[in-house]
Amino acid sequence: MDLTTVYLGIALPHPLMPGASPMVNDMDIVRRLEDAGAAALVMPSLFQEQIVGDEVRQHVHLAAIEDSHAEASSYFPGIGDFEIGPAEYLERIARLKQAVRVPVVASLNGTSRESWIEYARLFEQAGADAVEINCYFLATDPLETGEDVERRTLDVAEAVRNAVRIPVAVKLSPFYSAFANLARGLDEIGVDGLVLFNRFYQPDIDVENLEIQPSLRLSDSAELLLRLRWLAILSGRLDASLVVSGGVHSGLDAIKSVMAGAHAVQMVSALMRHGPEHLGVVRREMERWLIAHEYRSLAEARGCMSHAHCPDPAALERANYMRILQSWKPGSEW
Repeated sequence: MDLTTVYLGIALPHPLMPGASPMVNDMDIVRRLEDAGAAALVMPSLFQEQIVGDEVRQHVHLAAIEDSHAEASSYFPGIGDFEIGPAEYLERIARLKQAVRVPVVASLNGTSRESWIEYARLFEQAGADAVEINCYFLATDPLETGEDVERRTLDVAEAVRNAVRIPVAVKLSPFYSAFANLARGLDEIGVDGLVLFNRFYQPDIDVENLEIQPSLRLSDSAELLLRLRWLAILSGRLDASLVVSGGVHSGLDAIKSVMAGAHAVQMVSALMRHGPEHLGVVRREMERWLIAHEYRSLAEARGCMSHAHCPDPAALERANYMRILQSWKPGSEW
């Protein structure tokens, strides 16, 4: 079965790859991922807080006043919260490129335009095949408009796209007021791919110790539904590649993603739960499904369930909305 695809202009034997996670920090797991057939490797994000932490280490005189204000220690995560700094991150790119034969995608999560540009260039110099910029930012300022938030995302993406020659993907959250318009804007400035979506990790509250508790919950297939909707809406309308991230746990999940329009599929939670070898399981499940349904290639299925293939997408959305709301009857369960 022909599972080949093109993501970010890079030809891949199939669409499956690990998404950004600490898995790629372990070379034993990296080898297992490659043995399982990973089409590419996406590195965890280098955060601007790590860059700032590295700069702080070079200016030790600042340490004397680090906690001089009651809130000073809350400005940035502690240096010890991160496993590696920017120099180590760049070295890891080079080591991965030497160790594996598949494309390596470096990832950056910044807050200032300068850091995005500088480190995207350093990623390219270190040998990364592409860069994924992770636009994870909470708009908490009541004076900042939705247009301001989207403009910042577009400006960052355009700056990085103009700064490097390697492909650039933008990993987005779904929390934009006009997501389709933002996607079109990113496409128009030449972004090579859109990753849908980064996960919103919501902290809990420790009511006894009055502390914020970071929490991590692995995804399940239910999280795929939001991704499928936006893949289907955007498929066929953009030149940029589309990749799903979040909620893919089985071959059927991956097939649905491709049918909605995905060119590539990133997996994290399923691989953490079942091990790197699960990637090969999902690939075989995809092949069996396509053969059973008489597809000659994965490309034949791509986008077949997108809005571009629906004569009246708006009516379909409204009909589905109304049908769900009217489907409940007393005594029934959802």
